[in-house]
Amino acid sequence: SCSRAKDVTMPAKLPVNFFSTRSPVIDLFRGQLDYADHLRQDSEIVLYFFYAPWCGQSIAAREEVEHVASRLSGQVLFVAVNCWWNQGKCRKQKHFFYFPVIHLYHRSFGPIEYKGPMSAVYIEKFVRRVMTPLLYISSRSKLLDFLSNYEPGVLGYFEFNASPQPPGYLTFFTSALHSLKKDYLGTIRFGVITDKRVAEEISLVHSGSVYLHRHVNTSLIYPNNVMNYTAENICKWALENREMLIRWLRPHGGKSLLLNNELKKGPALLIFIPYNPLAEIHPLLDEITKVALEYHNCNKSQAAEPDLQHLGDTDSPAFDSSVPDAHLKLSETFSITKYPCCNTVVLPQWHSISRTHNVCELCINQTLGVKPNKVHVPHCNFLEIEAALDSFYLQEHTFFQVISNTIECSNFLSFYSPFSYYTACCRTVNRHFLSFISSEKAIFQTPKVAFSSHGKKDNTQHSIPHIEDRNCFIPDLHISGTNITGLSCRTNKTLNLYLLDSNLFWIYAERLGASRSTHLKEFAAIVDLKEEVHYVLDQNQSLVGSTLENFIKNFSILYSPLKRHLVDDPSVHFHEQRVITEVTTNTFHDTVFLNEKNVLLLYYAQWCGFCASLNHIFIELARLLPPDNFTVARIDITRNDLPWEFMTDRLPTILFFPYQRKEQSVKFPEDFSVNLPNLLKFILHYSSLSSSEPCTKECLHEEAVLQQGHISHLEREIQKLRSEIGALHQAHDQLEAQLSEARREEHRLQQQKHTLEKQHKTLQLHSEQLQATYDQKNQELLEMAEKLQELADASENLLKENTLLRILVASREGKLQSKDEIKESLQSEQTLSEDNDVSVSTATATVEEKRIDNIDTIETDHSSGNRTE
Repeated sequence: SCSRAKDVTMPAKLPVNFFSTRSPVIDLFRGQLDYADHLRQDSEIVLYFFYAPWCGQSIAAREEVEHVASRLSGQVLFVAVNCWWNQGKCRKQKHFFYFPVIHLYHRSFGPIEYKGPMSAVYIEKFVRRVMTPLLYISSRSKLLDFLSNYEPGVLGYFEFNASPQPPGYLTFFTSALHSLKKDYLGTIRFGVITDKRVAEEISLVHSGSVYLHRHVNTSLIYPNNVMNYTAENICKWALENREMLIRWLRPHGGKSLLLNNELKKGPALLIFIPYNPLAEIHPLLDEITKVALEYHNCNKSQAAEPDLQHLGDTDSPAFDSSVPDAHLKLSETFSITKYPCCNTVVLPQWHSISRTHNVCELCINQTLGVKPNKVHVPHCNFLEIEAALDSFYLQEHTFFQVISNTIECSNFLSFYSPFSYYTACCRTVNRHFLSFISSEKAIFQTPKVAFSSHGKKDNTQHSIPHIEDRNCFIPDLHISGTNITGLSCRTNKTLNLYLLDSNLFWIYAERLGASRSTHLKEFAAIVDLKEEVHYVLDQNQSLVGSTLENFIKNFSILYSPLKRHLVDDPSVHFHEQRVITEVTTNTFHDTVFLNEKNVLLLYYAQWCGFCASLNHIFIELARLLPPDNFTVARIDITRNDLPWEFMTDRLPTILFFPYQRKEQSVKFPEDFSVNLPNLLKFILHYSSLSSSEPCTKECLHEEAVLQQGHISHLEREIQKLRSEIGALHQAHDQLEAQLSEARREEHRLQQQKHTLEKQHKTLQLHSEQLQATYDQKNQELLEMAEKLQELADASENLLKENTLLRILVASREGKLQSKDEIKESLQSEQTLSEDNDVSVSTATATVEEKRIDNIDTIETDHSSGNRTE
């Protein structure tokens, strides 16, 4: 038995250089991870680039890493390691789920993984942050520069008098590296103050103190008495308490829930700007940051305003606003009742006029008559808002006005605190004036503000009108010339602000509605995932602070004038006349609402098989209905967005929009089968309904003419159908005759088939008999062949014996003749001769007998052979 051959596996090819030999990157293409660790011991900053030679992303990032290495090779050691070769130590010790992977080491600290974009500028920015995780602040101007940055800042004060380093400095330094390790975006900036006078500006007195700067909320000092002073605790404390006014989004390009998780938090303002991380100044980013700061500045504190101004005045007193005592002074200077936390409330519609609403602005105020030891800047507390809401609904009957042009205000005492009360100001809003944004000056120019006596009276300056009132007849509402200040706390539609680099993620902007042909990649859009809508800032407007403010304010008001952006199907063209009109997002309003015809609209999708089966019905219906009065249309909902009131969750869906009553659209019943008669009955039933308005004689005449036209058109169609029915009857008779002839032919063929089947069975039986006879004769012939072979062998043996006998007889005869001659010559005696004659005759007789026996045997064999044949 032969053994099975062993499987033969071709060994992997030896790896080759991934980087050029002239590159500043050390390429360990055989995965020598131990040698890489040896190189790291002699360098302060090391960047590891783990790659797979076949990986396309590794190949694309190779040039970017090489570009960074050419700029920083004198300060950073760049090492590339092939982590794919199966014989290398990197493949045996590391188990990466993707390539490439970048790790950075700062002395013995690491690895710090970089997860940002594989772009040279971003990689270099991150490497530089690892190189210098701390910014050293030695003057007041540098401190102001540090505090004015939109990123959260952590400052530590250390006196460098001790040798070699002050206590706690290494811990603070390591905490900065920890923040880069946990948050690769590097949103927290760490700084070290070395001057005692500069540290006093932010109330840092003791060496080793850590300060977290926040623009809107109160800044914090690290609680040494509560938490241990470790690098991990400092980093954790800073990450948990940091203030994120605006956040960068950097999708990595793979499957991720990053955008989904952020959009689920609430409405989001996505701003796309071209961003260079290595640039020293970012004017557009600073302007956007100022808008974000004003938007989140709910306390109306001006502490952060100097931070957003241009830096340079080292003697500016703005530093006092960062001190906790300065916050206290500020809160005492400004009346807190002027700047309350407010919430918008809509009263229930208890009256019959459904187009009128009562809109109320509910605010939380703190009285200054009796106050505790410290009065901080008020925060919008959820429990207080809830309590104010309960108080408001208990007193809502006092504000009930069907139609009123005044703003009525009232105060309620707090249920929980004797130092607080609530203010509610209400007015009516007519939905007929949804376009009041353009003409609001005429509507809300001089409203009357009146306070009811249901509680503690207050001055008119303490009441704040609703946010739609952009005229703002109360002067105190404006802070720094804009009413966007603190808007995030005064509306239920609070926006989360996000930034994206348009140089990397412009494809997301295009998906949201940005133009592909634009050269300036600046774009802004608001996405509300819960309401399933998004709004796009007009790209004809420049992306500046004022434009963003108006965009945010128009979204935040109750009746937003922003037009919802709908995605259109670019593949639909109307170059030819069609029986069925194809509707898109852009043509929906014109085709359905502005069309002076009855419109039947079919909602379909490309993947809907049942929708496709209705095409011939709608084509026939469009041909039957008069085109002057009816329009049959359809819309692909997978390629087009629709207004929310016309959305559907079932396909196919059929809607009918009667002429002059387009708002009274009717849905085709789902329990009826979709066929031509049912559709005609459905259309004629709802198109003939009387209008809600009284019809004049001219209207009746036009209706009669219209109905007469319908009747005449239907009569013509009926006549056509009758002629078609007659033709169908004739064709039916011809088809019946052809069918009868075909049946007769089928019967004849069936009989022939039965006859052939019988003949086939007979022939099959005869064939079986012949086969049996053939097998029998074949067996007999085999047996006869065996016997003939035996006879042939016996005959051959007899011939041989016959030949031998002849030779023997001949020899005997010769001997006898010689004896006779001797006997004759010796003249034997007669007795002897007689004896000899007797012996000779006896021998002869014996020979003759044998010959006769042989002849008989041969004849017998021949006779038996003949019988066998």
